Amino acid sequence: MNRRQFSKTLGTVLTASALAKTLSAESAQPEAQGSPVSHETLHSSVPSGPPQQIGMLLYPGMYALDLIGPHAFLSGLMNVKVHLLWKTLEPVVAVHELRLQPTTTLAECPRDLDVLFVPGGTPGTIAMMRDEEVLAFLADRGSRARYVTSVCTGSLVLGAAGLLKGYKATSHWNTRDILPLLGAIPVEQRVVEDRNRITGGGVTSGIDFGLIIAARMRDEQYARMLQLVNEYDPHPPFSAGTPKLAGPVLTDHLQKMMAKGHEDSRQAALDARKRLGLA
Repeated sequence: MNRRQFSKTLGTVLTASALAKTLSAESAQPEAQGSPVSHETLHSSVPSGPPQQIGMLLYPGMYALDLIGPHAFLSGLMNVKVHLLWKTLEPVVAVHELRLQPTTTLAECPRDLDVLFVPGGTPGTIAMMRDEEVLAFLADRGSRARYVTSVCTGSLVLGAAGLLKGYKATSHWNTRDILPLLGAIPVEQRVVEDRNRITGGGVTSGIDFGLIIAARMRDEQYARMLQLVNEYDPHPPFSAGTPKLAGPVLTDHLQKMMAKGHEDSRQAALDARKRLGLA
């Protein structure tokens, strides 16, 4: 099943049990954990009126899964418009030659966003930390967005845009130590929330991130419904998803392999730090 077919299937599943009448935002009342759930309350958190605007940045050299995981949940919120953003509408080539199709240019992106999202992935992250056009766009939209968010090294791009100064945040485990250079407070956690900043750790944390965003923009029961329709019930075959679980041999090996990317990211952060007046 391709992504378009999945979106249609998800929309069918969700709308099949939607209320027959238009639901208002004022009627939204979170369900208490463990309380009975009805068909009516499952969709009571979906606001009426114009669709909420979600902007998700694409860029060359990004890691596609950083985007695809969150996109699966954000696009399933109902009454939203998801914009896949880049400078042009030409396909963006991600890591491993995956091609992603932008839907909206940066110039045409709505001025006010409910969610601004930045994925990670080197070498693209390093280039975006130095891209004045992208950083100016993020600083502008991020100054008004309801939620400013990222997954993986996308938090370094947010930081380079001046959007994480004084905020707790996370990143991929190999680059989390760079966050303080950008004024952020690093937290070793899969998803970190600090006011309206929500950042996810490396790559697959985007799924957990997506569920948390869904719960914030709708409610917990709606997020649970999305979890079920996506059958997110992880049972990894190996216990090696963090440096602590993987142990020193694997961790040291990967750190050596990623040493140049880390150093280039650190240098880009130092340059951003100087530009932002944080030095």
